[in-house]
Amino acid sequence: MPTITDYDALTGPEKASIVMLAISEEHVGKIFSKLDIDEIKELSQIMSVLGSVDAEVVERILKEFGERMASSGGIVGSFETTEKLLTRFLDNERVDAIMDEIRGPAGRTVWDKLGNVNEAVLASYLKNEYPQTVAVVLSRIRPDHAARVLTNLPDDFALEVVMRMLRMEVVQKDILADVEKTLRAEFMSNLARTNRRDNHEVMAEIFNFFDRNTEGRFLSMLDERNREAAERIKALMFTFEDLGKLDGNGIRTLMRSVPNDQLTVALKGASKAVKDLFFANMSERAGKILAEEMETMGPVRLRDVEEAQMGMVNTAKELAAQGEIFLADSKDDELVF
Repeated sequence: MPTITDYDALTGPEKASIVMLAISEEHVGKIFSKLDIDEIKELSQIMSVLGSVDAEVVERILKEFGERMASSGGIVGSFETTEKLLTRFLDNERVDAIMDEIRGPAGRTVWDKLGNVNEAVLASYLKNEYPQTVAVVLSRIRPDHAARVLTNLPDDFALEVVMRMLRMEVVQKDILADVEKTLRAEFMSNLARTNRRDNHEVMAEIFNFFDRNTEGRFLSMLDERNREAAERIKALMFTFEDLGKLDGNGIRTLMRSVPNDQLTVALKGASKAVKDLFFANMSERAGKILAEEMETMGPVRLRDVEEAQMGMVNTAKELAAQGEIFLADSKDDELVF
C-alpha cells in the first residue's frame, strides 16, 4: 500500500482519522465517547485501511488544527465555530447533517422527540403555556399523539387550543424557531435528566427480539454472573404467552390487526391456555376454519413460529401505544410502551 503524501487529496473523514491516529489513546477514548456509533464506525473503517501517512502530511494537519485553536487567544463555543471546526475534518454532507441535528430545524429533531414523549407528561408541561403556543406544538406532532395530549389537558384549556388551531395560519419561521428554542431549553433538557429509562427495561426489550435459543443462552450466562439482573430482565420481558393476559376486547382487536396466516402459525406453537383464549373470542365458524388450517398445515419450523409470535407481540405493543388495547405485566399493572 503506497504512502499518503498528498494533503489536498485527503477527504474530511480521512483527515479526522489521521488526527485520531496521531494523538494519544487517552484522548482518542474521550473523543470516541462523544461520537455516535455511525461516526465511530466510519472513522474506524478508514483508520483500518489508511495505511502509511507521510510525516509531513501528519504535521501539516496537526499544525493547521493547532493554529486555528490558538488564533483567537481562547476558545469560543458557538454554532459557527463548531461548524467551521467540523468542516476541517468531515465532508460537507456529514457536517450539514450534524449541524441540522444540533440546531433542530423546523419539522425535525425537537418534534420527533416530542412524538416519543408520554402524552400525560407533555400535557402536564403544555398546560402552563399560552394556548397559541400549545396550538403550534400540537400542529407539528403526529395527529394521534396530539389527540392523546388534548385529552390530558383541562377541558376549557383544550377547547381554547382547538379553537386556536382552527384559526391558525402559516406559522412564521421566527415564531417557530422561538418555540423550538424554548422546548429544547426548558422541556427536552429537563426530560433528558428526569426521564431516563431503567437499563433493565432497555435490555428486556432487546431480549424480546432474541430467538428462544439465544434468549436462553444469554439469560443462563447472565444468571451465572448476576442472578438479580437476570431475574429483573425476565420479569420485564413481554412474551407471546403474556398475550394470555389480554381481555376479550384486546384479543379481538389484536386478531383484526394481524394477517390470518401469521395468527395461524403463531397459535400452532402456542400453549393450550393461549390457544383456548383466542378460540374463545372467535365465532364458532371462524374458530373451526382456523383449527382446520392449523391441522392441514402440518409440522411448522420453530423459527417460523417464533417469527409469527414476535410479529404479534410487536403488533400488540403498537396497539397498546395507540391506546387500542391494554397490556399487563406480571403484577397485573398496565405497561406503557
